[in-house]
Amino acid sequence: MAKSIELARQPETIFIKPSTGLAALNLRDLWTYRELVYFMIWRDIKVRYKQTMLGAAWAVIQPVLTMLVFNFIFNGGIAKVQTDSNIPYPIFAYTALLPWGLFTSALNNASRSLTSNQNMVTKIYFPRLVLPLASVLGGLVDFAIASVILVGLMIYYRVTPNLVSLWTLPFFLLLSVITALGVALWLSAINVQYRDVNYVLPFLTQFWLFITPVAYSAKVISDKWQLVYSLNPMAGVVNGFRWALLGANTGPSLQMWVSVGISALFLVSGLFYFRNMEKTFADTI
Repeated sequence: MAKSIELARQPETIFIKPSTGLAALNLRDLWTYRELVYFMIWRDIKVRYKQTMLGAAWAVIQPVLTMLVFNFIFNGGIAKVQTDSNIPYPIFAYTALLPWGLFTSALNNASRSLTSNQNMVTKIYFPRLVLPLASVLGGLVDFAIASVILVGLMIYYRVTPNLVSLWTLPFFLLLSVITALGVALWLSAINVQYRDVNYVLPFLTQFWLFITPVAYSAKVISDKWQLVYSLNPMAGVVNGFRWALLGANTGPSLQMWVSVGISALFLVSGLFYFRNMEKTFADTI
């Protein structure tokens, strides 16, 4: 009887195994460290415009100048681009430049977020995902500032937003953030090992701009290439913005859902790759 009680009191053996699937992402840590995310966003915004003469005006200058250049080239004497639903070209281009600016800003800032915060990465523990996430979300401030110009353009050209589809605009804004974060996770993790990302990124964003319907309509692409063209996730984002805000004839379609699927694939694969490489960041950086 005593021997059976002694055997019953033996400690239980616990097997510790690495988590798999979505549990391996440990996204709950982001909520635990949410105050750090807020702090990093606020710090990035302050540093971005520190000791600048124009401050937050730079968030407006870049898309406005780009829109003027596009208007001169594609709506002036050099070329004549047909817009969707006869939308005035400045509004047509600027509506696309808003999500595109958010995307490129996220890539430029988030891809360098780990190497720029080397001391934090090597000395203290926190979810490294905080750094690229804060860089991407910080771009929403510039997006909001630049959106004021679009309101002014719509008033000037007497263009009213499409109230039927306007409610979907936040979903396409979220899609833009998802796309930017997914690509940024890949680039930021790769940049820790290979600093070539800093040199490749300008060429990547420039090439990506050419294959995204920012300065032109997606309708100029031949029908037989539309499905291939939709593999560019930013094509779905830009087309969705124009449809939701202006009622352009680029609304939900098979091509748009393909772009949405590619955006989701970038995010999920980026999360797994980032988490897989995270354990080597402190030693490699």
